[in-house]
Amino acid sequence: MNNPINGSSAGALPLNAPEATGHGDHEVCLPLAEQGRVPFITPGVMVLMGFAAIGLLVLAARFIFGIGAVTNLDNQYPWGLWIGIDVATGVALAAGGFTTAFIAHVLHQNRYHEIVRPALLTAMLGYTFVALGVVVDLGRYYNIWHVLVPKYWQGNSALFEVGMCVCIYLTVLYIEFLPIVCERFIGRINLPGPLGALNGPLDKILRLADAALNKTITFFIIMGVVLSCAHQSSLGTLMVIAPTKLHALWYTPILPLQFLLSAFAVGLAMAIFESLIASRSFKRPFEMSVLSPLGRMIPFLLTIYFAAKLIDLVNRGVLPLALEPTLQAATFWIEIIGGVLLPIFIFLIHGLRRRPGWLFAAAAMVVLGVALNRVNVFIIGYKPLFGDGPYVPAIPEVLLTIGFISILTLVYRAWVFIFPILPVEGGHDNA
Repeated sequence: MNNPINGSSAGALPLNAPEATGHGDHEVCLPLAEQGRVPFITPGVMVLMGFAAIGLLVLAARFIFGIGAVTNLDNQYPWGLWIGIDVATGVALAAGGFTTAFIAHVLHQNRYHEIVRPALLTAMLGYTFVALGVVVDLGRYYNIWHVLVPKYWQGNSALFEVGMCVCIYLTVLYIEFLPIVCERFIGRINLPGPLGALNGPLDKILRLADAALNKTITFFIIMGVVLSCAHQSSLGTLMVIAPTKLHALWYTPILPLQFLLSAFAVGLAMAIFESLIASRSFKRPFEMSVLSPLGRMIPFLLTIYFAAKLIDLVNRGVLPLALEPTLQAATFWIEIIGGVLLPIFIFLIHGLRRRPGWLFAAAAMVVLGVALNRVNVFIIGYKPLFGDGPYVPAIPEVLLTIGFISILTLVYRAWVFIFPILPVEGGHDNA
């Protein structure tokens, strides 16, 4: 039985064994360090390291001096940039993991297999940093373990459902990544000195794990899709219970549905966005034969999302609010025009969709549009009943967010260098 993640059978294939896609279409994946195309350290990487260092300093200050010392949060604005960007937006942009897995493995669209591993890595790291963002944002961060203890559970809480789904899905993502770890190290463990006695046992453990995953990985892929749909929508439920605090352009009983629909679209857009950036950064040819057909699906998903949003606005009679001279109206139109309508237009034109520049621009618009939607819902459109003024994030909040994004990018780069994530150029073998 072939493993849909690594294509090996019972761990018997070496690192350079091809990945089975289920119908004889194989692709060879190698760590970028072994492909020898680019160095790990570049001027851009050094800039990211600088931002990461600044972010870590702010993180240290937060834990040493308290959350109030580095944020503008208060009793009226208990969450801000870290929840709006690091958590809510991070969860949405990590949707590429479950959307590409669904298309490639559940719908058996084998041409998309080569983008599943990068999307899986992006999702895994993205959710890891989402979890870290929650820890940083909690005033009593040392109680984060309560979500895992049944006696502290509150089954009627939307936030509890989100927390549990994220915890379980993050675990599923790491399980889905395990076959890649097995592929990387089976037959290649070579610990030095006295630790060499562990080489054999560790290799046997990896082979047993790979054999077990061969038989169960499909279950985890399906489970990941189900869990993702659950918590993507539940993030919208968080604001459904705050009707007096959320601006009418975004408050709606179907906000969970809107969050889920936007996650479907942005998941595919994020896969394109990430692939094109990685290709440019790692000096690889653009995978247009895969990305262009993937982009063809996005207008359909965006149209469904836009229709649900427009019908809801008209049904609730709040569409005139979008014509008022307010910050909320301005960001609403930026979100709709820049994040929905323009990308639909670009993706629908065959000639533009086949050009990397236009494809990247359209995907970036969708990514930024959904990010702005989450910021609108959790920050710009949110106003407490007794707030003295609008929430404006403090400089340390901004620096920590930039630092987290930089660290995530660096970790992604390191994992691509260490593990077989990207296929070798031209590395296809038809069995």
